Amino acid sequence: MMRDDLKRDVWQAIDRRRDEIIGLGEQIRRHPELGFKEFKTSRLVEQTLGKLGLSPRSGLAVTGVRADLPGRAGDGPTFALLGELDALVVVGHPDADPATGAAHACGHNAQIAGLLGAAMGLMDARAAAHLAGRLVFFAVPAEEYGDIEWRVSQARAGKLEFLGGKPELLRLGHFDDVDLAMMIHTTARPEDGKAGVSASNNGCIVKTVRYVGRAAHAGGAPWLGVNALYAAQIALAAINAIRETFRDEDTIRVHPIITHGGSQVNVIPGEVRLETYVRGRTVEAILDANVKVDRALRAGALALGAQVEIETLPGYMPMRCDDAMAAHFNGASRRRRALPADRPSHGLHRHGRPLPGDAHPPPVHRRRPRERSQRRFPDRGQGARVRRPGQGAGGDGHRHARRRRGRCARGRRRAAADDARAVPLVPARDRPARGVRGLTACTARRPSTSRSASCA
Repeated sequence: MMRDDLKRDVWQAIDRRRDEIIGLGEQIRRHPELGFKEFKTSRLVEQTLGKLGLSPRSGLAVTGVRADLPGRAGDGPTFALLGELDALVVVGHPDADPATGAAHACGHNAQIAGLLGAAMGLMDARAAAHLAGRLVFFAVPAEEYGDIEWRVSQARAGKLEFLGGKPELLRLGHFDDVDLAMMIHTTARPEDGKAGVSASNNGCIVKTVRYVGRAAHAGGAPWLGVNALYAAQIALAAINAIRETFRDEDTIRVHPIITHGGSQVNVIPGEVRLETYVRGRTVEAILDANVKVDRALRAGALALGAQVEIETLPGYMPMRCDDAMAAHFNGASRRRRALPADRPSHGLHRHGRPLPGDAHPPPVHRRRPRERSQRRFPDRGQGARVRRPGQGAGGDGHRHARRRRGRCARGRRRAAADDARAVPLVPARDRPARGVRGLTACTARRPSTSRSASCA
């Protein structure tokens, strides 16, 4: 059988099961579960793969499920299709679990539906008879790095070592025989289109922070206390103050939350707890930002005379997609008309600007060297205009400034230089979005297969 004929048979088999695949995704969406607790979802995946004639293994890294499909056309690599089982805590989400607050706000229900749909298509089309190597259908737990306190308690009890599902599966050896891995991820941006491949994705480390002060009566004797909440607030302000020191090309992201802010309103908080990620495009950038964040956290404790305990935990390595695999994915997407033929989809960093040297034009509003800034001032009776600094409320302020400077030789030289480097201005309302997030397929090749097969 020719390759194109086999692909057509697989696509048709998937289309015939359309309603069943969508139904599985909806069932998972209505029953979201948190990482390492996805027991219902794991059982559903195991049962579905079993009905297809596969022999799934369950309970891998607590809730992971893996089923292998050996090819009968000779030896070859082991190719893993991944799907993530877990949900996020999103309080107030319309589909959130009322007990846990979990919701599939990151679209992992669609990932698992896609994984099961691929298995259905390949099994129904009897593709294994024409494939070399081996296919692996792998539902992995705990991609979202949340519920950190509980996971740390499980690690201290010896039930886990790593707090993320894929690193734990790596430690246990379940990726040792995998040569290539791929998974899909949804996007919230319609402009990303139906399909695309990001060149890379941020890695991260995870931090838990505990401020210890001294409790006291907030109304009767507040001077006897050491306010741990104020220490945390100063630390958060310090983190915000250092954001301008992060280089754009490193795509650093720091987003702390307070998980415990005090026990009672009339008691000076004696203990406050925070959690945060430090994300970045490279390991070096993450470690550099981590030093700055630690310094800011200690500053809050120093200011209030409190104590601070900082624990830094391993998260995910930065990911870079394999170029050859991405080219195959993009080619298939274009043939299925999921990706326009003239649209570059590979070469974008998922959490920031395009990478240096990527085949993607920079945003038109990126400032050029020595370009003059622009501001928006209200005009009486004329609405808002985009003006250069120094412009007045009406007319061409730049012309009046040039006239004032033109009274001396130095002023004339400055006016001429201004005219030479003037550039057209783009109003803020007409600018495209600054960040370009071209999601949506994450591919990886050994030797970095499992380290990089994650989209956090």
